Amino acid sequence: MGANTSQVSDLSENQSLRTLIGTESISDNDPFWNQLISFTFISPTSSGNSKLLEEAVIPLAKILIENNPRTGNFGALVRIFLGRTKELKISTECQDQLFIWQAHNTLFMIRCLLKVFIREMTEEDLHLQFSYQERVPGSCDTGRELLLEELMCNLVHLVVEVPLLDITYSILFEAVTTMLVLLSYQLFHKEILRDGLIYQYLMKGRCLSLTSLLVKTLLYNFIRQEKCPPPATHIFEQQSDRGGLLYGLASGVASGLWSVFALGGAGSKPGLEQEQNPLPLSNQSLLLLLVLANLTDGPNNCPNPYRQAVTCFKNTQDMSSVPTEQHHMFQINFNSLYTALCEQQRSDQATLILYTLLHQNTNMRTYMLSRTDMENLVMPILKILYHVEDRNSHHVYMALIILLILTEEDTFNRSIHEVVLKNITWYSERSLTEISLGSLLILVVIRTIQFNMTRTRDKYLHTNCLAALANMSAQFRCLHQYAAQRIISLFALLSKKHNKILEQATQSPRGLRRADYAQDLNVIEEVIRMMLEIINSCLSNSLHHNPNLVYALLYKRELFEQFRTHPSFQDIMQNLDTVIGFFSQRLEAAGTDLSVERVQEVIMKGAQALPKDRLKKFPELKFRYVEEDQPEDFFIPYVWSLVFNSGVGLNWSPTGIELFSMDSG
Repeated sequence: MGANTSQVSDLSENQSLRTLIGTESISDNDPFWNQLISFTFISPTSSGNSKLLEEAVIPLAKILIENNPRTGNFGALVRIFLGRTKELKISTECQDQLFIWQAHNTLFMIRCLLKVFIREMTEEDLHLQFSYQERVPGSCDTGRELLLEELMCNLVHLVVEVPLLDITYSILFEAVTTMLVLLSYQLFHKEILRDGLIYQYLMKGRCLSLTSLLVKTLLYNFIRQEKCPPPATHIFEQQSDRGGLLYGLASGVASGLWSVFALGGAGSKPGLEQEQNPLPLSNQSLLLLLVLANLTDGPNNCPNPYRQAVTCFKNTQDMSSVPTEQHHMFQINFNSLYTALCEQQRSDQATLILYTLLHQNTNMRTYMLSRTDMENLVMPILKILYHVEDRNSHHVYMALIILLILTEEDTFNRSIHEVVLKNITWYSERSLTEISLGSLLILVVIRTIQFNMTRTRDKYLHTNCLAALANMSAQFRCLHQYAAQRIISLFALLSKKHNKILEQATQSPRGLRRADYAQDLNVIEEVIRMMLEIINSCLSNSLHHNPNLVYALLYKRELFEQFRTHPSFQDIMQNLDTVIGFFSQRLEAAGTDLSVERVQEVIMKGAQALPKDRLKKFPELKFRYVEEDQPEDFFIPYVWSLVFNSGVGLNWSPTGIELFSMDSG
């Protein structure tokens, strides 16, 4: 790629690149290739530098598209890479850094060109770009038409077979990134793609046998959280005493083509890009895993093998036999995976893989629920919901659904009230020096409901928040005073909203507007009904464990008066009336001007004395999360929006993106 090019603007003038994209064919064994792929650079990881690179590559790639049918130079470049991948594992074992360096450079060039090709042409035309070759009289075409599949298979082999070391980090990152680029056709189609050449290569071709290994490797890349090694800018100069080809290739390229992108390079602060993307391989591997796991099933209901692998893997400590009907099964260290999931819940993609595993992998779900340190998993999820203003709606949904799935289990609902937390500094509404995880969870979910009522007004969000509270309600234990107050405060807010809508409905002229108010009234009454059922469930099942809720209920008893005779709430109000009446009588008997401590004492004694048969039994509140029909309509655009927004070193122009709108989420 030329030792003298030092900035992106020089690419168009680089003689080696001009030869590659030109009108003359270059044979596979021409010394030119060694010259072309001998440059030192750090792949750009910031979006700004990636954009600069993309803009510089596009005009060059377009010239190649025009000339490649006659020269076949792109196919030759791919074959140069394939020739080197066959010896990559041996090169790694021998610490042959030069060989790995050149293979990486070749793949980087292929990836940059492919990214433009995929935007510019159909998959069929892309396949042709791989099949074009120099027309030599008497030459044989056999095998070359499968060059695209050969590249895909080699990338998978590279990812699963080459060990992750400092010297292989960059080429493994490039392999994962190139696979993402090859799958990126979906970005340019509004409809969900359910077939295609690349899809078939992954689902049915030679890659299929490596499914479980690929998924396992991508998961371990996520688990390991390896930072990008520092750029070894002068790594080859130290070997110059060997002379010959090695020195001839490596000397003088330290300030070569991509030094503009080097960490700490000219015009940038040292380590700036690493600060922006400290874990590029981990991030990219997780994105690729999510893309693969969310590919649609094949024709004739042929299941997605990558989703199968994600849903059935087991713990390395699980010695039970594997059912023969389980395809693509493998084992992984659950403790390491759990730790990574807890530590990485800052990004959408980490939350999405947690959701995927909780929802689809029963082995992993059972393991998570058996942990005695669930606060390490739940606290990051609560922080996502607490900072709802700063998160996109999809991320909030995923966090909320994770809580809903967890609250389906009674063991979880009991255990969260046994975990006592100290000094929750990120909860700013009130100082929480000591609170149970269960009470904190209630506070955050209620805060999310209140935020939704005043801002987004999303019924789906309301429903899932209330479902999580309902699932927990029978197991509420020793609710924090503030949590109990917030439950009743939420009911007060709903009551106020109900009265306002009722007033507007009666004052509104007949017709469409009144119908709108009737619909709003129906929605708010459903929510009020659910809140009454949640309070009732707690009182019916664990009243003696929750004196603070009884205290808050009595303190705001007038709130419930208007609902006693309402036909939608009469049945559920009977129990609340019974509790309010019972404790009111006891407080009256205790005298006047009672202190808070004395009131709490009367409540605690009364809770033991209230006969359980005085309260009417209602069905247990239990809600389960069920994915909607055709979940791919939600998840595939969501996953690709994550690739678009947070793929490391990948920059796509918004122009031409059809799968999602730029303001979605």
